[in-house]
Amino acid sequence: MKALVALILLVQLPIHKAVPAAPPAPLGCDDPESVAAAEVAVNYINGRSHHGFKFALNRIEDIRVVPQGPNNDIIFLELDLLETKCPILSPTPLANCTVRSFAEHAVEGDCDVKMQKVDGMLSVLASKCHSHADSSEDIRKVCPDCPLLASLNNTEVLETVSAALNDYNSKTTDSYLRLLEIGRAKIQYHPTHTVVAEFAVGATNCSAEEAKANAGACQLLPEDQSNFGFCTAVMVKHPTQDLQVDCQLYGHQVPAPYTPLPCQDTSAGLVPSAVGFTNHNLGLSHNNPAASESSSSEILRSKLSAKSVTKRAVAEAAQHDKVPRPVGFVPLPPPCPGKIRHFDI
Repeated sequence: MKALVALILLVQLPIHKAVPAAPPAPLGCDDPESVAAAEVAVNYINGRSHHGFKFALNRIEDIRVVPQGPNNDIIFLELDLLETKCPILSPTPLANCTVRSFAEHAVEGDCDVKMQKVDGMLSVLASKCHSHADSSEDIRKVCPDCPLLASLNNTEVLETVSAALNDYNSKTTDSYLRLLEIGRAKIQYHPTHTVVAEFAVGATNCSAEEAKANAGACQLLPEDQSNFGFCTAVMVKHPTQDLQVDCQLYGHQVPAPYTPLPCQDTSAGLVPSAVGFTNHNLGLSHNNPAASESSSSEILRSKLSAKSVTKRAVAEAAQHDKVPRPVGFVPLPPPCPGKIRHFDI
């Protein structure tokens, strides 16, 4: 009898089900955690770029977090970057690099990045980037007289770089410099006909004096002695002729930066690595073996998912806006995209 009563009382006890924990609120593009992830991603991208200039964060377009387990998240980022004035070979920290102004014919980079955060530690699993210069029409609207980017294999650009490097080597008492690549060039026709070229150089195992006999025999210094630098040349062709060259060598860096293949010797003509283009494309695509799938498939799925979520959010917002608001109501800003740090292209 006692057992029966106990059973009845047990059945009548309220049943408490475990309530699942609420999912964390989605990150906004300007949240500190999002910005920290973006900074890690940008450093990763610059660290694996081998041409042109360093890029700085301009805007976080989107962020999506996919929980994998306790203290383990996969993060998908869409980033807008802008080209800085720091060559990729420069040891200058990105924080000290100046972003090129809009009027300087800015170059924008678009990147999709897959990251992982485990116990608070961020790592990049995959990235995919491309870059493009702003349209000439946009520049002309803001600055009609500003020079535009010229093709890196433009004849006048090649002549300017060749003349500048020969001029520098003829005057220096240090190592003979060889061209690594042309990074940027602009041509202005009014009020003066001027060519401006920026190019990377490397020190060779010859002195400038030794190179006079046979410059073709001079080779770049080995990795453990490498010394790279960057030059800017300004050639005025009309109404008067003038050439100014400024070169800065960075000294040996440890670890040594990536060494681009040098172009042909200046005495034999120049062949830049980005033939027909006005800027080096930030065409990066890296996939960490730790990633479970390829960067392109993962990131593509992420973007498709993000687009569908965005469309749904817009529709819901439209319905939501029909609800009467109290006087003085100020809606919260959308979590993404984030703020523009420099300017929009």
